[in-house]
Amino acid sequence: MTTLAQTAFARLEAEKRLQNPIFKEATKKPGRFGFRGELAIKFAPQLADEARPPEITIDQVMATANEGETGIPFFTGYLLSFGYLEMLVDALGDTLIPEGKYFLFCNNIDLLKKYQVSMGGAMFYILPIDESTVYNELLELLRLEKSDLKKLDTAGKLDAVADKAFQVLRQLPGHHLRGRSQTDGPGAQPNENRPV
Repeated sequence: MTTLAQTAFARLEAEKRLQNPIFKEATKKPGRFGFRGELAIKFAPQLADEARPPEITIDQVMATANEGETGIPFFTGYLLSFGYLEMLVDALGDTLIPEGKYFLFCNNIDLLKKYQVSMGGAMFYILPIDESTVYNELLELLRLEKSDLKKLDTAGKLDAVADKAFQVLRQLPGHHLRGRSQTDGPGAQPNENRPV
């Protein structure tokens, strides 16, 4: 059975970036390891031996990695702000691969727009999210029926979503951006002008 140490998750685990796991084990597919939880992208300054929670995380993460490979081929999650993308890229570092499928749902972009951003040698699909979950939004994007996955356990659902993500064409409809600094598109402050 595949272990975390045999995959690209090993460095992230050593750096204590894999937080609050709902699922962190081998999936049903031989050679594949899955993770659902949060990923720390910026840590709070640590004083002595005091354990402090991360300052910034990407939440509702679903990701897979394969035994013996250095990259994470599938990753999705919820970012409070599109402006955190560069920190996420730095955190993931060499686990990003050109052929990877990376879907990020951001709280502060126009609900009618989608973006593609090339950064860190990988392509990110930047998508809006309002009051839904990453899982539900991704099922809709990938045209997966929730009822078809209902009988599967967490590992099976993660396999189904990852397998379908790999079938997505390289170009999804949306604006193609060449990195954060070259866009005036997404960038509003989270919760700006929203009712309290």
